[in-house]
Amino acid sequence: MAVTLQGLATAVPPTVLIQNEVRDVFAAQPGLSRLAQRIIQTSFDVSAIETRYTTLSELSNTPRTAEDGPPVFFDLATGELLLPGTKARNEIYAEQATALYVEAGRAAIDACPAIDPADVTHVVTVSCTGFYAPGPDFMIARDLGLDPGVQRYHLGFMGCYAAMPALRLAKQLCEADPAAVVLVVSVELCTLHLRSSNDPDTIVASSLFADGAGAGIVTARPPAPGERAFVLDGFESRTTPVGEGDMAWKIGDHGFEMVLSNSVPALIDEYITGALEPLFAAEAPLAAALEAGTAGEAVAHWAIHPGGRSILDKVESRLALGESQLVPSRAVLRDFGNMSSATVLFVLREILRSDAAASGDRVAAMAFGPGLTVESALMTVSG
Repeated sequence: MAVTLQGLATAVPPTVLIQNEVRDVFAAQPGLSRLAQRIIQTSFDVSAIETRYTTLSELSNTPRTAEDGPPVFFDLATGELLLPGTKARNEIYAEQATALYVEAGRAAIDACPAIDPADVTHVVTVSCTGFYAPGPDFMIARDLGLDPGVQRYHLGFMGCYAAMPALRLAKQLCEADPAAVVLVVSVELCTLHLRSSNDPDTIVASSLFADGAGAGIVTARPPAPGERAFVLDGFESRTTPVGEGDMAWKIGDHGFEMVLSNSVPALIDEYITGALEPLFAAEAPLAAALEAGTAGEAVAHWAIHPGGRSILDKVESRLALGESQLVPSRAVLRDFGNMSSATVLFVLREILRSDAAASGDRVAAMAFGPGLTVESALMTVSG
């Protein structure tokens, strides 16, 4: 029984951040040390990001009106980044994330000609950038008019890799019930937690993270004729023996606090081959190619979570991938930044829409997060 990922859809909020303009705002904040100013300049300039999206309309260059009230995150008149508390940030998350969950979920259903909202049996939502209850799984079911008995699950606070276990859970649900239709939706509003700081980890996070949503339908129902999809062949999860303190996500008094050390690319470089071994082990040709250092020849397409430019560089070098094989990941990083768990869904959609992806092509997907955790999947292009 083939379980497929269909109807891949993405959504972003309307406010665009131009990377060099954001850099200049962060560099001009009061209280920065000279070292912090140098780190800001370097982090933003080498990020390989040109644009990102944010749910915070205050970060645009549009002057506020009296009806808007006082600024909460950014005072355009003074150019100063403000420091709202976690409660204020999370209240915006509850409002703005709900809209993106519903938008992306509706788009995924609409993209599947043979599936209606009434067909959805399960909803799996993903996020690490906010909390509320009733949660996004409830809001999707309510606003999309899903069956009152739809089963709902939320994977929270797992980090950038979380869309992968969500897809794996969806596949398992479909294997247990061949009639299942699982709507998976990931929404991350990372920019709610950006702030001025002298801390290098916080500066790097401010140069990378963005807002976005990704969604798809996982089901054993065959795609409609002519519809492109991914057959979900298998998943694996591995944690590295070191690096637990190098990537973390904690709740602070002024938003969530990211730990993202400069050791992460080196850790991925050291352990990525070992993390792929269990995924490729079930298929002898793939296992042999990985051992021989020719994985890039055995698998046509690579959906690598673009956690940052240096991470993509390390993956490309260690696995001896061709430059073209990371074009989708680098394009998503350039145009959207790092949207945490939603990002790999953007990369998969980029691959599926590409003329380079033919029916029967194999795809390896990987995402990284706290632990250090490496989640991977093998897929096959269908249609």
